[in-house]
Amino acid sequence: QFPFGRRLPCDIYWHGVSFHDNNIFSGQVNKFPGMMETVRKITLSRAMRTMQDLFPLEYNFYPRSWILPEELPLFVSEVRRMKDSDPSWKPTFIVKPDGGCQGDGIYLIKDPSDIRLTGSIQSRPAVVQEYICKPLLVDKLKFDIRLYVLLKSLEPLEIYIAKDGLSRFCTEPYQEPTLKNLHQVFMHLTNYSLNIHSGNFIHSDSVNTGSKRTFSSILCRLSSRGADVKKLWSDIISLVIKTIIALTPELKVYYQSDIPAGKPGPTCFQILGFDILLMKNLKPVLLEVNANPSMRIEHEQELSPGVFENVPSPVDEEVKVAVIRDTLRLVDPQKKKRKDTQLIYDYSYFSLHHCKKCCYSSVLQAGMKDKQHKHHSLKLSLKLKFYLKLGSCQSLEQVLEVSEELPDAGPAVRPEPDAPRGPEAALPSLCLKQVFPKYAKQFSYLRLVDRVAALFIRFLGVKGTTKLGPTGFRTFIRNCKLSNSNFSMAAVDILYIDITRRWNSMGIDHKESGMCLQAFVEAFFCLAQKKYKSLPLHEQVASLIEFCECHLAALHGKRLVWGCG
Repeated sequence: QFPFGRRLPCDIYWHGVSFHDNNIFSGQVNKFPGMMETVRKITLSRAMRTMQDLFPLEYNFYPRSWILPEELPLFVSEVRRMKDSDPSWKPTFIVKPDGGCQGDGIYLIKDPSDIRLTGSIQSRPAVVQEYICKPLLVDKLKFDIRLYVLLKSLEPLEIYIAKDGLSRFCTEPYQEPTLKNLHQVFMHLTNYSLNIHSGNFIHSDSVNTGSKRTFSSILCRLSSRGADVKKLWSDIISLVIKTIIALTPELKVYYQSDIPAGKPGPTCFQILGFDILLMKNLKPVLLEVNANPSMRIEHEQELSPGVFENVPSPVDEEVKVAVIRDTLRLVDPQKKKRKDTQLIYDYSYFSLHHCKKCCYSSVLQAGMKDKQHKHHSLKLSLKLKFYLKLGSCQSLEQVLEVSEELPDAGPAVRPEPDAPRGPEAALPSLCLKQVFPKYAKQFSYLRLVDRVAALFIRFLGVKGTTKLGPTGFRTFIRNCKLSNSNFSMAAVDILYIDITRRWNSMGIDHKESGMCLQAFVEAFFCLAQKKYKSLPLHEQVASLIEFCECHLAALHGKRLVWGCG
């Protein structure tokens, strides 16, 4: 540990809280700049609402939310309208302070008038959400799931999900909310940090029992009851990918601010904690995303009044050790070097036979002859494909280049199959499963706001900033040919001033003046609705993105021609 930094550079920096724990200029760091701000309850709710506006069905896994205090009047009016249209609707709402953690400050209400405006709602804003009244119960107890997600890369986007997680239980039997039981936190709130103080909390050495269990033990139990566990996992993977897609635009703005393109800087990765609740019908619902999930594998046990001892937690150890270990395996900077060594190692035991006359190729173990070679067109043999996989080569030409560069290894003896081939040979298989780009085709259409953010970043102008000034906004409008007789540059200025002033009044970020990404997205949606009136919102936005990208590409082409001239 280096609390005050370290002079020599490192391959991997493991920061405790955020990207800015130390100033670093190379290697890899386990935090993304801006991640803490991006997953705060209000910012997350805004990002999810933007995606719900574009794709309401795809993002119905996040509860309906309102931001306090700015949307209190809207919250009151919408609840009144819904009650008037359906008198049988008797909702419960949950209020969560924006910067709260470990259940701090959370409470349930039955009516908007119950919101605690006394105190400091202005200084401590919050999110109010519809409470899930019919959760899935196990042993009559409500529980949630903590899943660990590795965001390995932002550009290109690379996401891994741990194959197992934690199930954290309430400690009092669940009953649907009533005015009498709203205050019973051990019944309604699944937070471990709250329930551990309950007299009913059970520390267990088994992963199948107690107040904290593995998620896999819950899946086994559900499967034994006939539940479709494969579909449940598929829904959870979809939820995670869609949530990350909602967060990446904001993260990219922070990333270019702290690590500007063309300047030396580290690459980033981060382990996130996804808190998910299962409804009675097994539909997963996103509760929140934690930028700094606890990685403790022990808990405190009171030996005598006031005397505590740290005791190992088998459940935490089983899940968390695997997540940390495999994260380090995936980001290991020496991995590429070992792959290159493996290529040479494997080559010494195989010889490549290639006939340029007929383009027939095969890979044989050293000392063997190819008896199948005939002068006719054949595709690459399976053995060659096997070699390409071992050597990580992309084409036959690359294999041939390697064969010319490497010295003749001569006859060699193939090692025994059980001989260790590297440091990872003795390790268990990876517990982290890649879900993106593996499933990119199914989800790429959702990345519209990513493309809007790319336009925003392009016109920021000054490196290191996260706000767009009026000149940058005007340049965006002009270069994309968005002004005309019906939308003058004076109207452009009014749009910029109105939206920027409103977002700044929400207390978003007063360190810089200008238009933040969320404000730019709102302005972009407004422009899309003006230009393509008859289309659904997501088609309006997609059409305007293509229109802007086309004009910018043409402008770039002209500048290249002018430069050559």
